[in-house]
Amino acid sequence: MQLSTQKRLAANVLKTSKKKIVFDPERLEDIKEAITKTDIRGLLSEKAIKKLSKKGVSKVRVREHQAQRRKGLRKGPSTKKGKKTSRISKKETWMKKIRTQREFLYELRAKEKISRETFSDLYLKAKGNLFRSKRHIKIYLDDHKLIIK
Repeated sequence: MQLSTQKRLAANVLKTSKKKIVFDPERLEDIKEAITKTDIRGLLSEKAIKKLSKKGVSKVRVREHQAQRRKGLRKGPSTKKGKKTSRISKKETWMKKIRTQREFLYELRAKEKISRETFSDLYLKAKGNLFRSKRHIKIYLDDHKLIIK
């Protein structure tokens, strides 16, 4: 039984490929008699002719990957693209660094571990980017014996 015309018409009506058209094997006689697009539309509504659904790409692996990324995994050097400054701007790194240092200096002043003069001196040194980190300030204080016991 040749149903190529019906398949072509059905594909045309459904705006899809002929490969995606499936006929109900029990209704082949009815389908054979359908010679117009209107007949085909009638058979479509009766579900004698069906269109295969589109094959998609599974997102299972992507979701697993994202879950691992949220845990902080899969973030090694080989996955990073771009310079360090393109991932976190120079300004943001500076802000993060200076805020921690200033917070530490305020804390020392509040606990009266350093004098007000030392505080202002260290504050300006921090502003001038003398210290690499909070730890560096601690080392500087120990070396110059600026901590009040």
